[in-house]
Amino acid sequence: MTGRAGGSYKTATWLELRADHAAARDAVRDDLDLERDLGRDFLDRWDLFEVATLAAAKDQYLLRPDLGRSLHPDSRDVIAAKRRRGADIQIVLGDGLSAAALTAQAPRLLPALAEAAARDGLSFGMPFFVRRCRVGVMNGVGELLDPAVVVLLIGERPGLATAESLSAYLAYRPRPGDDDSRRNLVSNIHARGVPIEHAAARIVDLARRMIAEKTSGVGVKETWTPGLPST
Repeated sequence: MTGRAGGSYKTATWLELRADHAAARDAVRDDLDLERDLGRDFLDRWDLFEVATLAAAKDQYLLRPDLGRSLHPDSRDVIAAKRRRGADIQIVLGDGLSAAALTAQAPRLLPALAEAAARDGLSFGMPFFVRRCRVGVMNGVGELLDPAVVVLLIGERPGLATAESLSAYLAYRPRPGDDDSRRNLVSNIHARGVPIEHAAARIVDLARRMIAEKTSGVGVKETWTPGLPST
């Protein structure tokens, strides 16, 4: 319950709101430093490298969402040179609107996804990081690497509850021009939301079903239940 003193919040409540609001603003403005925030061991394990979208700076990224949906031409060349085509699941890491979310969740979620994919016999495309990334960047990745399913792990718009909530967007063979109706979403991946192990199981189960049904988005509904085998 939110405390009040007369018509105003209590001081402690007001200070908590100010602190949460500041954390949300910082999450939107902060930039991810791969080595500082994720660690050299993590980068080496996943051969993780950085590419960028057409948004050249954070202000431009915030004001021009369209630029964050397209890979820079130089980045397309780097991805094509460093990542193989045709994986069953291609993982992409994106800062989105909260670099803090990626820092907090990716170190545990990425290995959980790799293990879940291996159990299901799905090939796993090694990840790369896209700076100033929007969800639509999945279309360019699909065109470039032609995986069966692109999985984009991206920081959600921070709120007062948490600035560390991650989303996983999935699409079957995405291509330029595809919209949200062709995508599925597992959201609220954070300590007080969807647990890492549940998120990994849901993501891989959705990917497996997309491959089997050769579609994604509105044509695929989640059926996974905690504690039960995938169907």
